[in-house]
Amino acid sequence: MITIKSAEEVGKMRKAGALLHQVLEELQKLVEPGVTTAYIDQIAEKLIRDAGAIPSSKGYEGFPGSICASVNDEVVHGFPRNKPLREGDLLSIDCTLILDGWQSDSAVSVAVGKADAETERLIRVTEECFWKGLEKARAGNRIGDISAAVQQHAEKNGYGVIRELCGHGIGREMHEDPSVPNFGTAGRGVRLRPGMVFTIEPMISQGRYQTYIDDNGWTFITRDHSRCSHYEHTLVVTTGDPEILSYPGAALRRFPE
Repeated sequence: MITIKSAEEVGKMRKAGALLHQVLEELQKLVEPGVTTAYIDQIAEKLIRDAGAIPSSKGYEGFPGSICASVNDEVVHGFPRNKPLREGDLLSIDCTLILDGWQSDSAVSVAVGKADAETERLIRVTEECFWKGLEKARAGNRIGDISAAVQQHAEKNGYGVIRELCGHGIGREMHEDPSVPNFGTAGRGVRLRPGMVFTIEPMISQGRYQTYIDDNGWTFITRDHSRCSHYEHTLVVTTGDPEILSYPGAALRRFPE
């Protein structure tokens, strides 16, 4: 069931999103060759708890980390670990927190040190896919309008769109209705209404979109072991432009076709 958030509830989610944005900004500063994702995870938990919030993923159905730390061909749900990052790696950090009972969810992908041009391009296009989808997150449009916009931009650039995972509603729970796929047909799906809060999170691979799950039971990996980039924000549908709750003050960005 899709819940429409009140102005008061959106205000609380806005505060959670602002904190999450601050946390991710700090975590990105730590990313460099030789650093471990276990260390980044420790800092994430400290930042979140020191601010009076709770890391949502810590212990969620047994997940061990306060962040998902996915490297290179890992799509999502990578375990933080003690293996040092290497020059040129691609790291995706996905973080969710609870502040005053309300969740916020966001992810960013960054190059470790100096990466090759193709990795940098993948990161850039994945972020562009988010903004393409966000343009369609307007009252009266449908979920499929978002999905189609993400898919078209990714495939136009020669990339694969991960099918098994998608954006989602969010509120008091980490995962709520509706699902927001990164592929689909415009004009189909749930009609958007003001007060709907959900994430848009393109997961885009350099190669094919097929994945498998690691032996740990959590981490999705591209079947052809091509690199994957992930970018995500929590947003609310309004009577005008959508508001990104996990990116305070951000205005819509538009890219040429």
